Amino acid sequence: MRSIRPLLAVSGAVAALVLTASGCGPSENKPADSAASSGSATGGDRPGIPADLADRLKEHGVDPQKWKAGGWKDWDKEKWLSKASDFVNPVIDGLWKPERMTSAKSPAKTLAAGATGGETTGDQGVTDPAPRPVKAQAETTPYHENSAAVGKVFFDSPEGSMVCSATVVKDPGNPGKSNLVWTAGHCVHAGAEGGWYRNITFVPAYNDLGKSEAELRNAQPQEITPYGTYWADWVSTSGEWISEGGPTGGDGAAYDYAVMHVKPENGGKSLEETVGAALDVDFDLPEAASVQGMGAWGYPQAPPYDGQLMHKCVDRPGRLSVAPGTPTMWRIGCTMTAGSSGGGWFAHQPNGKLVLVSNTSIGPVTSGWLAGPRLGRGAEQIYTTMSEKYGSQ
Repeated sequence: MRSIRPLLAVSGAVAALVLTASGCGPSENKPADSAASSGSATGGDRPGIPADLADRLKEHGVDPQKWKAGGWKDWDKEKWLSKASDFVNPVIDGLWKPERMTSAKSPAKTLAAGATGGETTGDQGVTDPAPRPVKAQAETTPYHENSAAVGKVFFDSPEGSMVCSATVVKDPGNPGKSNLVWTAGHCVHAGAEGGWYRNITFVPAYNDLGKSEAELRNAQPQEITPYGTYWADWVSTSGEWISEGGPTGGDGAAYDYAVMHVKPENGGKSLEETVGAALDVDFDLPEAASVQGMGAWGYPQAPPYDGQLMHKCVDRPGRLSVAPGTPTMWRIGCTMTAGSSGGGWFAHQPNGKLVLVSNTSIGPVTSGWLAGPRLGRGAEQIYTTMSEKYGSQ
């Protein structure tokens, strides 16, 4: 089992956070027998769409066979499934080829207007001065030894192939065998003006050796997807994101989080067993003044980055209120750009344990800082429900 632990602290009040891993590398993974499919995806070795998914598509007037043959590209408003219960994501064998992954774009969520505040109680409704930019640092390679739990989410939208970042998290109902992944709501659902994105997949430790885009053209598949590709068979995000999320985050930004349950495209062990790393999630962090440091990990894609390399930022968090009555968000200085959306934010608990506490949601047009939702009872309910209903599948 790979461990994820802090290694050192830097001077001042901000703690440096380092994700490390030890144990077997991806070359030692050996697929297990494929399990029977359930939920919204089926393994690559099983043709067709499972009957339950086919029926759900038919209920919405969608021909299952046409969907798999390219019908998913129809983004007609009437066929763009949007409700929480509408999610379907059948596996399309070989869709996410390396060249398609490298060309995927980022769903930028930039905050164009100034943030506002409402009633101020503790952190609620408070906006601190914008932090100084913290230059993102490239993560040490190979990623499977330093940050195996971090990876990329690929999905299709009306604008084409898109990419976000994400993190493997613990499944409280299935210790050591988690298939849960944490990301941003806007990486799985378009918000108030759209519905669920399609062909959602997760690739942990993407581009393991940190090769350039040019070098990736001749890279071996295991260098790009060292642990394989994992299709989401169920996804859950907040009702607030579905109803209020917008192109710049909108009032849904403070609820911009999602949990995915995934399965390997070609069968195998659980994601946590394969990767050897997963983060616990903390829903009870104290007020910002008591938090010494937070670190954000992800794959920034918008210039000056190209999305192929994992980066990280560490800073002492401040507070950002984007709309009256909504929870105050965390904010840190960071030069990462779009593409890092959905990437996990990590902090130390008082006992020194490193845990996931947020995810990248929005940032300014000029970059320089990132903001992520404060995870409370609503986020915890989604996480717990995903574990209870889908964790053992």
